[in-house]
Amino acid sequence: MEKFMQSFQTRMSKIAIKLDGNRYLSAIKNAFIAAMPILIVGSFFILLANLPIPAYAGFMRGIFGTGWQRIFNIPYNISMNLMSIYIVVEVANEMAGSYHLNKISAIFSAMAAFFVVTPMYTFKNGALGIGIPMNNLSASGLFVAMIVSILAVEILHFVDKHGWKIKMPDAVPTNVSESFSSLIPLALVVIIFNLVRIIFEQTSFGSIQSFIFTNLQTPLTILGSSLPATILVLLIEGLLWSFGIHGANVVGSVMTPIWLALTAQNATAFAAGKAIPNIVNYQFYNNFIKIGGSGATFGLCLLLLFFAHSKQFKAIGRLAIGPEIFTINEPIIFGLPIVLNPLMVIPFILNPIIMALVAYISMRIGLVPLTNGVNIPWTTPPIIAGFLVSGWRGAVLNIVQILISVAVYLPFFKTADKLAVDAENKKAAEEAAKQEVEGELKSAVN
Repeated sequence: MEKFMQSFQTRMSKIAIKLDGNRYLSAIKNAFIAAMPILIVGSFFILLANLPIPAYAGFMRGIFGTGWQRIFNIPYNISMNLMSIYIVVEVANEMAGSYHLNKISAIFSAMAAFFVVTPMYTFKNGALGIGIPMNNLSASGLFVAMIVSILAVEILHFVDKHGWKIKMPDAVPTNVSESFSSLIPLALVVIIFNLVRIIFEQTSFGSIQSFIFTNLQTPLTILGSSLPATILVLLIEGLLWSFGIHGANVVGSVMTPIWLALTAQNATAFAAGKAIPNIVNYQFYNNFIKIGGSGATFGLCLLLLFFAHSKQFKAIGRLAIGPEIFTINEPIIFGLPIVLNPLMVIPFILNPIIMALVAYISMRIGLVPLTNGVNIPWTTPPIIAGFLVSGWRGAVLNIVQILISVAVYLPFFKTADKLAVDAENKKAAEEAAKQEVEGELKSAVN
C-alpha cells in the first residue's frame, strides 16, 4: 500500500507540475491574478449602486437626481465590462516574458490582433464615429482575448526565432532600433488576424467572437456552472492538496476564466435588476465552498482552538486562527498536518463537497439569493463575505456551513487529538523516566 501511495504521489506531482508550469495556463492564471484588483474595485461600485436600502437610494436621488446610479455604473463599466482588454494585455505580457521577447511590442501586437478581429460599427451622432459592442470587450470576449493574445505572441516568437526583422546600424539609438525591428512581426500579426476576420465575416457566425462564444465559451461555461463539474474540480483539488501540491492553483488556471465569465453574467443581471442566472461562479467557489480556505477548514480551526487537548494542537489553533479568518489555512494544512495524513485527508476532501451541496441546494430552492457578481477579495472573512455577495441570508448560510464543517471534522479531529495526546504523554513519560535514571546515577556517584 505504501509503495502504491508513493507511486501515486509521484505521478500526481508530475502531472500537477506540468500543468502549473505550462506556459499558456500559467500566463492565463497570472493574467487573471493581475486583473483581479481592478475587477474587485469595479465590483464594489456596482454594489454601491444597488444597496437594498431605501433610505440610501432616496438620499442619493436627492443629491444627484434620478440618474444617480450612473456615477457608480461608469467605474463598473471600465472594470468588469472591459475585462477582456486587461486580459489581452497581461496574457501578452506573461507570454512575452516566458519567451524573453520585448513586452511592449508583444502587448501592442496582441491588442492590435484583438481589435482587428473584434466587430465594429459606424454611427452618426453629430459626427461620424466607430463603436465596439461592449459585450465583445466584457466577459463574453474572454476566450477570444486569451486565444488571440497567445497566438499573437506565438507569431512574434516565430518571427524572432527566424530572425525576420529589420536590423538597424549600431549607431541608431536603441529605442529607434527596437521600434523598427518590431515592424515586420507586427505587420504579420495584423495581416494574419485581418485574414481571420475576413474569413469569419463570410460565415454564418459573422465574427470569430460569435464562433468562439457559441462553440467554446458557452459549452465550457455551461459545464463549469454545473454541480457535477464543481464536485469533480473539488475532488481533484483536495487530492492534489493531500499530497502537498497546491490544488487551488492547478485547478484555478483552468476554471478561473470560466467562473469569472459566469460571475460577470451575474453582475450584469444584478446591475440591470434582472434575475441572476448562475448559482456556480467565482463567488460561489470562494465564499460558499472555501470557508476558511481549501478544505473549508474554518470548523477544524475552531476545534483546534477551543476543544483540543493536545498541546501541539492547541498551539496550532492559536497560530492558525488569525490567518484562517482571512481564508489562509497553510498553517493547518502543513502544521497539523493534513498533507500525507490519511486520517485528516478524508474530511479535507469531503468537506468542500458538502459545502458545495449545501450552498447549491440552498440557492436552488430559494433559501439564499444567488451571488450578485460582486468580486470581493478572496481574503474576505466568512459571514462578511456571504453578506456582501448574497445579503443577510448569505451570512446565515456561512454560519450554518461553519457549524457543518465543525461536525464533519469532529470525529476525525477527536481521533487525531487523542493520538497526539497519547504521543505527548508517552514522550513525557520517557522524559520523566530518563530524568529519573539520570538522577539515580548522580545520587550513586555522590
